[in-house]
Parts: sequence; structure tokens; C-alpha cells
Amino acid sequence: MRPKLKTEDRQAELVAAALLLAATKSPSEITTGDLANVIGITQGGVFKHFDSKEAIWLAAIEWAHQDLMKKLMLEAKVRNQTAFKSLRAVFMAHISFVQQYPGVPRLIVQELQHPEQTLLKERVQLLMADYRQLISGLLAQARKDAEISPEADLQAAVVLFIGAIQGLVMQSLITGSLEKIKQQAKTVFSIYEAGLLASSVKKAGTSK
Repeated sequence: MRPKLKTEDRQAELVAAALLLAATKSPSEITTGDLANVIGITQGGVFKHFDSKEAIWLAAIEWAHQDLMKKLMLEAKVRNQTAFKSLRAVFMAHISFVQQYPGVPRLIVQELQHPEQTLLKERVQLLMADYRQLISGLLAQARKDAEISPEADLQAAVVLFIGAIQGLVMQSLITGSLEKIKQQAKTVFSIYEAGLLASSVKKAGTSK
């Protein structure tokens, strides 16, 4: 029998177990019995720490929100690093997070597919809003510092940045492997960068 843990410690275990299982199984198919088996407690014991399975997924989204944004903010605020280099670092840090916690994108994709507005979906949308704000800020600074074209459409650039991440993740989920995602991410970001610089180069050539 496992020793008793404080509620917050057991909750952290259950969240970690949920994300571990979500890496290879649809979150909707994961039962409280599955979670109990992973951490070695009874199914009834799960409900001593969470009121429902939804509450566990809410806690998982909250944890992912805080942990991902903390990691990305650290990359974005490296001293003596240009805004665009920070953007590249954020892109790659996000990919590393996906490799480390593949259950997170599975959970996010599932919730965003629901047509109705749920509490889980709202939490995912809050995460996406904070994420967009970070990317928008870095792109705006990069344009201000003349790292990218002054004509760059920042709103479209944010959409493309997020879409590139989502595309890489979805491709990996379809193939069932994250082995090549980091190398692919480097290539994808180089293409993204070239697009933001292309109009600047074109404009400079036209003005001659």
C-alpha cells in the first residue's frame, strides 16, 4: 500500500498520470480507474482529491498553461538576444515541451473540437490568448527593430507561427512519432523566417 500524501501532492500525481496516459490514448477514453492504477491507489481514492474526471483535466490544463508559458517567457527574455532570435527560441522551446509532454496537445486538440463552450475549452482558450500575446509582442518588437519587413502583417504572422506549431504536432500525432519533430521544426521555422524577410528584401531591391 502506498503511503498517504498531502492532497496537493496526490493531485499533482494524478495530473501527471493523466497527461502520461493521454500521450498514447484519447483523453476521453481515460477512466479514473486508469489513473488510479498508474499511481497505485483505489478508484475511490481518486475522488478524495478531485470531484470529477473533468476537474483532473482542468488541473492538467492549468498546469500546462503555467509550465509552458513559464518556459517560453524564460526563452523570450534572454539578455542580449534580439526579438526575432527570441521568437525562434520560443518556437523550439514549444516543440521541446510537446516532446516532453505529448499528452498536452492531445488534450488541447480534443477540447477545441467541441462545438459547445465548456470550462475546459475556456481554459484552453485562455492559454492560447496568453500565447498569442507573447508571439505578437515579439513580432512587433522585431519589426520595430527592423529585423523583419516593416510591411509584415503581424496578425497573419502570429496565425502562421501558431499554425506551424500545430501542423508539426498534428503530423506527429498522425504518424505516432515525435522522433523527427525537432529537426522538422528547425526547417519549418527557417521557411517562416524567410517569408518575413522576403518582402523587406524585395522592397530594398525595388527602391534602388
